[in-house]
Amino acid sequence: MGMYDDLLKHDESLFKNEYALDYAFLPKRIPYRESQQKFLATCIRPLLADHNGRNVFVHGPPGVGKTAALRHLIKELEESDQFADKLELIYVNCWHKNTTYKVVLELCDAVGYAFTQNKNTEDLFKIVSQIINKKSAIFIFDEIDKAEDTDFLYILSEVIYKKSIFLVTNYKSWILELDDRIRSRLLLEQVEFPQYTEDEMRGILQERISYAFTEDCVDADALQLIAHKAAEFKDIRIGLFMLREAGFIAEEKASRRITLMHAQRAIEKLAQFSIKNTDELDDESKSILKIIRDNSGLKIGDLYKVYEKTGGKISYKTFQRKIAKLDEGRFISLERQFAGGNTTIVNKKLTEY
Repeated sequence: MGMYDDLLKHDESLFKNEYALDYAFLPKRIPYRESQQKFLATCIRPLLADHNGRNVFVHGPPGVGKTAALRHLIKELEESDQFADKLELIYVNCWHKNTTYKVVLELCDAVGYAFTQNKNTEDLFKIVSQIINKKSAIFIFDEIDKAEDTDFLYILSEVIYKKSIFLVTNYKSWILELDDRIRSRLLLEQVEFPQYTEDEMRGILQERISYAFTEDCVDADALQLIAHKAAEFKDIRIGLFMLREAGFIAEEKASRRITLMHAQRAIEKLAQFSIKNTDELDDESKSILKIIRDNSGLKIGDLYKVYEKTGGKISYKTFQRKIAKLDEGRFISLERQFAGGNTTIVNKKLTEY
Protein backbone atom coordinates (compact mmCIF):
# COMPACT_ATOMS: atom_id res chain seq x y z
CA MET A 1 0.00 0.00 0.00
CA GLY A 2 1.49 3.38 -1.05
CA MET A 3 2.02 6.24 1.35
CA TYR A 4 -0.69 8.34 -0.36
CA ASP A 5 -3.30 5.63 -0.71
CA ASP A 6 -5.15 6.36 2.52
CA LEU A 7 -5.49 10.03 1.67
CA LEU A 8 -6.45 9.45 -1.94
CA LYS A 9 -9.02 6.75 -1.35
CA HIS A 10 -11.01 9.13 0.82
CA ASP A 11 -10.69 11.82 -1.87
CA GLU A 12 -9.66 14.28 0.84
CA SER A 13 -7.72 17.50 0.72
CA LEU A 14 -6.69 19.84 3.49
CA PHE A 15 -7.68 22.74 1.23
CA LYS A 16 -11.25 23.82 0.67
CA ASN A 17 -10.33 27.13 -1.04
CA GLU A 18 -6.65 27.59 -1.87
CA TYR A 19 -7.35 31.03 -3.37
CA ALA A 20 -8.16 32.31 0.13
CA LEU A 21 -4.39 32.29 0.78
CA ASP A 22 -3.75 34.58 -2.16
CA TYR A 23 -3.10 38.18 -1.12
CA ALA A 24 -5.61 39.34 -3.75
CA PHE A 25 -8.40 37.37 -2.02
CA LEU A 26 -10.94 39.74 -0.49
CA PRO A 27 -12.41 38.42 2.78
CA LYS A 28 -15.81 39.44 4.10
CA ARG A 29 -14.15 41.95 6.40
CA ILE A 30 -10.73 43.61 6.68
CA PRO A 31 -9.64 43.03 10.29
CA TYR A 32 -7.74 45.68 12.25
CA ARG A 33 -8.49 48.35 9.67
CA GLU A 34 -11.91 49.52 10.83
CA SER A 35 -10.86 53.11 11.63
CA GLN A 36 -9.13 53.55 8.26
CA GLN A 37 -12.16 52.17 6.41
CA LYS A 38 -14.48 54.54 8.25
CA PHE A 39 -12.27 57.47 7.29
CA LEU A 40 -12.21 56.41 3.63
CA ALA A 41 -16.00 56.13 3.68
CA THR A 42 -16.35 59.69 5.01
CA CYS A 43 -14.22 60.94 2.11
CA ILE A 44 -16.61 59.57 -0.52
CA ARG A 45 -19.82 60.34 1.38
CA PRO A 46 -20.29 63.76 -0.33
CA LEU A 47 -20.39 61.97 -3.71
CA LEU A 48 -23.45 60.03 -2.59
CA ALA A 49 -25.17 63.37 -1.95
CA ASP A 50 -24.16 64.60 -5.43
CA HIS A 51 -21.33 66.82 -4.16
CA ASN A 52 -17.59 66.75 -4.77
CA GLY A 53 -15.71 64.20 -2.66
CA ARG A 54 -12.39 64.44 -0.84
CA ASN A 55 -9.06 63.25 -2.21
CA VAL A 56 -6.82 61.05 -0.09
CA PHE A 57 -3.17 60.07 0.09
CA VAL A 58 -3.11 56.50 1.46
CA HIS A 59 0.27 55.29 2.72
CA GLY A 60 1.83 52.54 4.80
CA PRO A 61 4.36 49.71 4.40
CA PRO A 62 3.75 46.73 2.05
CA GLY A 63 1.16 44.15 3.01
CA VAL A 64 -0.85 46.15 5.55
CA GLY A 65 -4.27 46.18 3.87
CA LYS A 66 -4.25 49.50 1.97
CA THR A 67 -5.46 48.09 -1.33
CA ALA A 68 -7.70 45.53 0.34
CA ALA A 69 -9.53 48.23 2.32
CA LEU A 70 -10.19 50.25 -0.83
CA ARG A 71 -11.23 47.19 -2.84
CA HIS A 72 -13.60 46.25 -0.02
CA LEU A 73 -15.12 49.72 -0.15
CA ILE A 74 -15.59 49.49 -3.92
CA LYS A 75 -17.14 46.03 -3.61
CA GLU A 76 -19.73 47.29 -1.12
CA LEU A 77 -20.62 50.20 -3.39
CA GLU A 78 -20.87 47.98 -6.47
CA GLU A 79 -23.22 45.64 -4.64
CA SER A 80 -25.44 48.46 -3.40
CA ASP A 81 -28.53 49.11 -5.53
CA GLN A 82 -28.67 52.58 -3.99
CA PHE A 83 -25.24 53.71 -5.16
CA ALA A 84 -24.20 51.55 -8.13
CA ASP A 85 -25.92 53.75 -10.71
CA LYS A 86 -24.56 56.96 -9.18
CA LEU A 87 -20.85 56.13 -9.16
CA GLU A 88 -18.16 55.30 -11.69
CA LEU A 89 -15.58 53.17 -9.83
CA ILE A 90 -12.15 53.03 -11.46
CA TYR A 91 -9.05 51.23 -10.19
CA VAL A 92 -5.66 51.70 -11.88
CA ASN A 93 -2.42 49.97 -10.89
CA CYS A 94 0.40 52.34 -11.81
CA TRP A 95 2.93 49.50 -11.82
CA HIS A 96 1.35 48.54 -15.16
CA LYS A 97 -0.17 51.86 -16.26
CA ASN A 98 2.71 54.20 -15.53
CA THR A 99 2.20 57.05 -18.02
CA THR A 100 -0.62 59.50 -18.63
CA TYR A 101 -1.40 57.91 -21.99
CA LYS A 102 -1.56 54.39 -20.51
CA VAL A 103 -3.77 55.70 -17.72
CA VAL A 104 -6.26 57.31 -20.10
CA LEU A 105 -6.41 54.09 -22.13
CA GLU A 106 -7.24 52.27 -18.90
CA LEU A 107 -9.96 54.81 -18.15
CA CYS A 108 -11.40 54.29 -21.63
CA ASP A 109 -11.48 50.55 -21.00
CA ALA A 110 -13.12 51.08 -17.59
CA VAL A 111 -15.96 53.15 -19.04
CA GLY A 112 -16.39 50.92 -22.09
CA TYR A 113 -15.02 53.24 -24.78
CA ALA A 114 -13.19 51.15 -27.38
CA PHE A 115 -12.50 53.55 -30.26
CA THR A 116 -9.11 54.76 -29.06
CA GLN A 117 -7.06 54.34 -32.22
CA ASN A 118 -5.74 57.51 -33.89
CA LYS A 119 -6.77 59.65 -30.91
CA ASN A 120 -4.27 61.53 -28.78
CA THR A 121 -4.24 61.85 -25.00
CA GLU A 122 -6.16 65.12 -24.94
CA ASP A 123 -8.91 63.76 -27.18
CA LEU A 124 -9.28 60.64 -25.06
CA PHE A 125 -9.55 62.63 -21.83
CA LYS A 126 -12.31 64.73 -23.37
CA ILE A 127 -14.24 61.62 -24.33
CA VAL A 128 -13.71 59.96 -20.95
CA SER A 129 -14.74 63.07 -19.04
CA GLN A 130 -17.99 63.36 -21.02
CA ILE A 131 -18.87 59.78 -20.05
CA ILE A 132 -17.76 59.96 -16.40
CA ASN A 133 -19.33 63.37 -15.70
CA LYS A 134 -22.78 61.82 -16.12
CA LYS A 135 -22.12 60.33 -12.66
CA SER A 136 -19.76 60.87 -9.75
CA ALA A 137 -16.44 59.03 -9.81
CA ILE A 138 -14.01 57.29 -7.47
CA PHE A 139 -10.48 56.88 -8.83
CA ILE A 140 -7.96 54.64 -7.07
CA PHE A 141 -4.38 54.90 -8.30
CA ASP A 142 -2.53 52.05 -6.61
CA GLU A 143 1.30 52.02 -6.45
CA ILE A 144 1.22 55.68 -7.52
CA ASP A 145 4.96 55.93 -6.89
CA LYS A 146 5.51 53.73 -9.99
CA ALA A 147 3.97 56.39 -12.28
CA GLU A 148 6.58 57.94 -14.56
CA ASP A 149 4.49 61.10 -14.83
CA THR A 150 1.45 62.37 -12.96
CA ASP A 151 -0.06 64.76 -15.49
CA PHE A 152 -3.20 62.62 -15.47
CA LEU A 153 -3.88 63.74 -11.89
CA TYR A 154 -3.90 67.39 -12.89
CA ILE A 155 -6.09 66.66 -15.92
CA LEU A 156 -8.61 64.70 -13.83
CA SER A 157 -8.73 67.50 -11.26
CA GLU A 158 -9.68 69.85 -14.09
CA VAL A 159 -12.11 67.83 -16.21
CA ILE A 160 -14.00 65.61 -13.74
CA TYR A 161 -16.59 67.52 -11.71
CA LYS A 162 -17.55 65.23 -8.82
CA LYS A 163 -14.86 62.81 -7.70
CA SER A 164 -12.70 61.33 -5.00
CA ILE A 165 -9.14 60.43 -5.94
CA PHE A 166 -7.17 57.96 -3.82
CA LEU A 167 -3.39 57.77 -4.25
CA VAL A 168 -1.92 54.61 -2.69
CA THR A 169 1.77 54.00 -1.97
CA ASN A 170 4.17 52.36 0.46
CA TYR A 171 6.15 55.56 0.73
CA LYS A 172 4.94 58.43 2.89
CA SER A 173 7.67 60.67 1.46
CA TRP A 174 6.38 60.25 -2.10
CA ILE A 175 3.93 63.10 -1.63
CA LEU A 176 6.90 65.47 -1.42
CA GLU A 177 7.78 64.50 -5.01
CA LEU A 178 4.32 65.39 -6.30
CA ASP A 179 4.22 68.56 -8.37
CA ASP A 180 3.08 71.57 -6.31
CA ARG A 181 0.40 72.50 -8.85
CA ILE A 182 -1.14 69.02 -8.50
CA ARG A 183 -0.97 69.06 -4.70
CA SER A 184 -2.65 72.45 -4.59
CA ARG A 185 -5.42 71.19 -6.87
CA LEU A 186 -6.07 67.92 -5.05
CA LEU A 187 -5.87 69.17 -1.44
CA LEU A 188 -5.07 65.65 -0.29
CA GLU A 189 -6.19 64.27 3.04
CA GLN A 190 -3.83 61.64 4.49
CA VAL A 191 -4.49 58.27 6.09
CA GLU A 192 -1.81 55.89 7.33
CA PHE A 193 -2.03 52.11 7.52
CA PRO A 194 0.45 51.08 10.23
CA GLN A 195 2.41 47.85 10.35
CA TYR A 196 0.50 44.85 11.73
CA THR A 197 1.61 43.56 15.11
CA GLU A 198 2.43 39.87 15.48
CA ASP A 199 -0.88 39.29 17.28
CA GLU A 200 -2.76 40.98 14.44
CA MET A 201 -0.91 38.89 11.86
CA ARG A 202 -1.87 35.75 13.75
CA GLY A 203 -5.49 36.91 13.80
CA ILE A 204 -5.49 37.59 10.05
CA LEU A 205 -3.90 34.22 9.30
CA GLN A 206 -6.37 32.46 11.59
CA GLU A 207 -9.24 34.02 9.67
CA ARG A 208 -7.73 33.02 6.31
CA ILE A 209 -7.30 29.47 7.63
CA SER A 210 -11.06 29.31 8.19
CA TYR A 211 -11.59 30.16 4.50
CA ALA A 212 -8.75 28.08 3.06
CA PHE A 213 -8.59 24.80 4.99
CA THR A 214 -10.87 22.13 6.34
CA GLU A 215 -11.95 22.62 9.92
CA ASP A 216 -9.36 22.42 12.70
CA CYS A 217 -6.47 21.07 10.63
CA VAL A 218 -3.74 23.62 11.50
CA ASP A 219 -1.86 23.08 14.74
CA ALA A 220 -1.54 26.12 17.01
CA ASP A 221 2.25 25.96 17.16
CA ALA A 222 2.44 25.85 13.34
CA LEU A 223 0.28 28.97 13.10
CA GLN A 224 2.35 30.68 15.79
CA LEU A 225 5.61 30.02 13.95
CA ILE A 226 4.22 31.30 10.64
CA ALA A 227 2.80 34.44 12.28
CA HIS A 228 6.12 35.06 14.03
CA LYS A 229 8.06 34.70 10.77
CA ALA A 230 5.63 37.03 8.95
CA ALA A 231 6.09 39.57 11.75
CA GLU A 232 9.88 39.31 11.39
CA PHE A 233 9.57 40.17 7.70
CA LYS A 234 6.85 42.75 8.50
CA ASP A 235 4.69 41.43 5.67
CA ILE A 236 1.46 39.44 5.97
CA ARG A 237 2.03 38.15 2.43
CA ILE A 238 4.93 36.11 3.77
CA GLY A 239 2.55 34.45 6.23
CA LEU A 240 0.00 33.63 3.53
CA PHE A 241 2.73 32.15 1.33
CA MET A 242 4.01 29.96 4.17
CA LEU A 243 0.51 28.77 5.08
CA ARG A 244 -0.07 27.62 1.52
CA GLU A 245 3.33 25.93 1.33
CA ALA A 246 2.80 24.23 4.69
CA GLY A 247 -0.51 22.88 3.37
CA PHE A 248 1.18 21.51 0.24
CA ILE A 249 3.92 19.88 2.33
CA ALA A 250 1.37 18.30 4.67
CA GLU A 251 -0.54 16.84 1.71
CA GLU A 252 2.68 15.50 0.19
CA LYS A 253 3.22 13.66 3.46
CA ALA A 254 -0.38 12.39 3.43
CA SER A 255 -0.94 14.19 6.73
CA ARG A 256 -4.40 15.18 7.85
CA ARG A 257 -2.96 18.09 9.85
CA ILE A 258 -0.53 20.95 9.26
CA THR A 259 2.05 20.58 12.00
CA LEU A 260 5.02 22.55 13.29
CA MET A 261 7.31 20.41 11.12
CA HIS A 262 5.37 21.37 8.00
CA ALA A 263 5.60 25.06 8.97
CA GLN A 264 9.36 24.72 9.48
CA ARG A 265 9.70 23.13 6.05
CA ALA A 266 7.63 25.97 4.54
CA ILE A 267 10.14 28.49 5.88
CA GLU A 268 12.81 26.81 3.77
CA LYS A 269 10.76 27.70 0.67
CA LEU A 270 10.81 31.43 1.29
CA ALA A 271 13.55 31.84 -1.32
CA GLN A 272 10.85 31.08 -3.92
CA PHE A 273 8.64 33.92 -2.73
CA SER A 274 8.25 37.17 -4.67
CA ILE A 275 5.45 39.71 -4.73
CA LYS A 276 5.55 40.33 -8.47
CA ASN A 277 6.21 38.26 -11.57
CA THR A 278 9.30 39.24 -13.55
CA ASP A 279 7.07 39.71 -16.61
CA GLU A 280 5.60 42.74 -14.83
CA LEU A 281 8.96 44.53 -14.63
CA ASP A 282 9.94 47.24 -17.09
CA ASP A 283 12.87 46.49 -19.42
CA GLU A 284 15.36 48.55 -17.40
CA SER A 285 14.46 46.72 -14.18
CA LYS A 286 14.79 43.36 -15.93
CA SER A 287 18.29 44.34 -17.10
CA ILE A 288 19.28 45.42 -13.59
CA LEU A 289 17.88 42.19 -12.13
CA LYS A 290 20.02 40.14 -14.54
CA ILE A 291 23.11 42.11 -13.51
CA ILE A 292 22.32 41.47 -9.84
CA ARG A 293 21.90 37.74 -10.45
CA ASP A 294 25.30 37.66 -12.20
CA ASN A 295 27.00 39.83 -9.56
CA SER A 296 25.26 39.01 -6.29
CA GLY A 297 26.91 40.31 -3.13
CA LEU A 298 28.28 43.59 -4.49
CA LYS A 299 27.88 46.97 -2.85
CA ILE A 300 25.24 49.06 -4.58
CA GLY A 301 27.86 51.56 -5.78
CA ASP A 302 30.00 48.81 -7.32
CA LEU A 303 26.91 47.29 -8.89
CA TYR A 304 26.14 50.63 -10.53
CA LYS A 305 29.62 50.63 -12.08
CA VAL A 306 28.90 47.20 -13.58
CA TYR A 307 25.58 48.55 -14.85
CA GLU A 308 27.32 51.52 -16.53
CA LYS A 309 29.85 49.19 -18.20
CA THR A 310 26.98 47.25 -19.78
CA GLY A 311 25.73 50.48 -21.35
CA GLY A 312 23.21 51.54 -18.72
CA LYS A 313 22.20 55.20 -18.95
CA ILE A 314 20.01 55.98 -15.93
CA SER A 315 21.38 58.12 -13.07
CA TYR A 316 22.67 56.64 -9.84
CA LYS A 317 19.66 58.03 -7.95
CA THR A 318 17.24 56.38 -10.39
CA PHE A 319 19.31 53.18 -10.18
CA GLN A 320 18.91 53.22 -6.39
CA ARG A 321 15.13 53.61 -6.77
CA LYS A 322 15.01 50.67 -9.18
CA ILE A 323 16.98 48.57 -6.66
CA ALA A 324 14.59 49.58 -3.87
CA LYS A 325 11.57 48.53 -5.95
CA LEU A 326 13.17 45.17 -6.80
CA ASP A 327 13.71 44.68 -3.07
CA GLU A 328 10.11 45.64 -2.35
CA GLY A 329 8.92 43.06 -4.87
CA ARG A 330 11.23 40.49 -3.21
CA PHE A 331 13.11 39.77 -6.41
CA ILE A 332 16.31 40.53 -4.46
CA SER A 333 17.35 41.24 -0.89
CA LEU A 334 19.33 44.14 0.51
CA GLU A 335 21.79 43.69 3.35
CA ARG A 336 22.68 46.90 5.18
CA GLN A 337 26.07 47.07 6.89
CA PHE A 338 27.12 49.89 9.19
CA ALA A 339 30.79 49.15 10.00
CA GLY A 340 32.89 52.12 8.89
CA GLY A 341 29.87 53.86 7.32
CA ASN A 342 26.57 52.79 5.81
CA THR A 343 26.87 50.25 3.00
CA THR A 344 24.17 48.35 1.12
CA ILE A 345 24.95 44.88 -0.23
CA VAL A 346 22.69 43.66 -3.02
CA ASN A 347 21.92 39.93 -3.06
CA LYS A 348 20.04 38.03 -5.71
CA LYS A 349 17.48 36.54 -3.32
CA LEU A 350 16.43 36.37 0.28
CA THR A 351 19.35 35.05 2.28
CA GLU A 352 18.17 34.48 5.85
CA TYR A 353 15.04 32.83 7.11
